[in-house]
Formats: sequence, structure tokens, C-alpha cells
Amino acid sequence: MNNLNLENYIEHTLLKPDALLNDVKVLIDEAVNHKFCGVCINPLYVNFAKEYLEENPLKIVTVIGFPLGANLSSVKAFEVQKALEDGADELDMVIDIGAIKDKNYKRAENDIKAVVDSAEGKFVKVILETDLLSREEIIEACKVSINAGAQFVKTSTGFVKGGIGATVENVKLMYETVSPHGMQVKASGGVKDRETAIKMIEAGAARIGTSSGVKIVK
Repeated sequence: MNNLNLENYIEHTLLKPDALLNDVKVLIDEAVNHKFCGVCINPLYVNFAKEYLEENPLKIVTVIGFPLGANLSSVKAFEVQKALEDGADELDMVIDIGAIKDKNYKRAENDIKAVVDSAEGKFVKVILETDLLSREEIIEACKVSINAGAQFVKTSTGFVKGGIGATVENVKLMYETVSPHGMQVKASGGVKDRETAIKMIEAGAARIGTSSGVKIVK
């Protein structure tokens, strides 16, 4: 595992609310220079990233219903439409966390499906916010993501106060639940060094969302 090309797994991430345009430029330049698989940025900067990258194949990933997941499904679907118009390649949506906690799994599934149906075949990653869920709730959240037709489940937004983010245990649990159905796992939140990134990949992660991509590959 130490010989992994970690750059192929990394979505270089900047989702801070106070991020400046120049910060986004630096992020994109770093991602291009280190041959990362993509950048994950707020919707506001997707159009800029598309123009700045020109023909570079770096994936532009943006977030939907972020960071709470508490938007109306129709609003999330509209966000998707605008993101695609601006040039987004993939969409990381926050699940309806309240629906999962309330065991209203059909509502959660319909919410994801509204995004998937608007995504025009683009990859949809469902952010479960594992810091707020029990083991059983993580499994149920994975199941509704499968049923709704998403391509990935993702651990965290990184915005839960005092949250741990991705853990090996949760990534493994998510992988074991979704991989038989052809879905993949993105580990995001707290992955700040090479050793942790490798552990996440060993547990089943196909993508690593991190703001520490350069540190990890160096």
C-alpha cells in the first residue's frame, strides 16, 4: 500500500466560507501540479474553475445542500442544475440527516433521488455526516443512497463541531454495505497525513476528500 499513487485518490478540497478567489486559484494550481483527481469547491466558484482550467481534465466537484442537508429537495435539485450549467463534473450532496434520525427513510431516499434525477448521469456522492449517526443509522443511510441511485457515499462535511470526521471503522462499514451494489466510498474529514489516507484506502475508500492533499503526497 505504501506504493500507492495517492494523487489518484485525492479530491483537493476548499469549502471554507471565507475562502477567497485567490485561495481557489492556488487550490486548482496545486491539484493540477500534483495530478490530483479533482478539486472540491463551493458552488460559487465552479464557473470560475471551469474557465480557469480550460481543457484540463481535472474533475470539478461541488457541494449540494451544504453543510446541513436541511434544504428542500426541490432546492437541492435546482442547485444541481445551476452547478451543471457552470461546469461541475460531480456533486457531493448532504443527506437529509433529520429524516435518517427520524427513521423516515423514504423521505431521505426521495431527497437523494431528486438530486440524482437532476444530475444528468453525473456522479452523486451522498454525505452521511457520520459524526451524527449511529452504526445502524449509517447502514440505513447507505441503503437509501443505494436505492436512490447514487454512485458514492461520503463520510462527512467537516462542519460538525467537535466531530472526528472519517474513521477507518465507518469507512469499512460503509464499504461493506454499498460495494456489493457497485457503489463506492469517499473518506472526508480529518484526513491530514499519508498514513491516515492509506488506512482509509485499505478500509475501502476510493476517494479521499482533504485540504491536506499536498502534504499527503509529499
